[in-house]
Amino acid sequence: MSLHQSDHIAATSRTSPSAIHVLKCWPQFFSEIKAGRKRHDLRRSNDRHFQVGDRILLREFDPRSDKYTGSSMKVVVTYITSAELPCALSKDALHADFCILSIAPSEE
Repeated sequence: MSLHQSDHIAATSRTSPSAIHVLKCWPQFFSEIKAGRKRHDLRRSNDRHFQVGDRILLREFDPRSDKYTGSSMKVVVTYITSAELPCALSKDALHADFCILSIAPSEE
């Protein structure tokens, strides 16, 4: 698998293997994801094109010190809610630049 920085291919049309995204995660979210209580993540989608099956390396980042803490974990994208794949509310409920990723722990 290759490191997926960003590209301009629509999320529904990528045929390559799942991507690996390396993302910052603030401590209050990192701890909740690690504990299994937070199974979703709101992310900008206009700079990368997430797909179900993509792997994410979450690196804990403390915005107060502007440094990484050294902790990290891997998750996998299991579902995506976006303007292209909207929730039942409406297609306008989520701004086109954002998506909600459903995530699960990954052993890979």
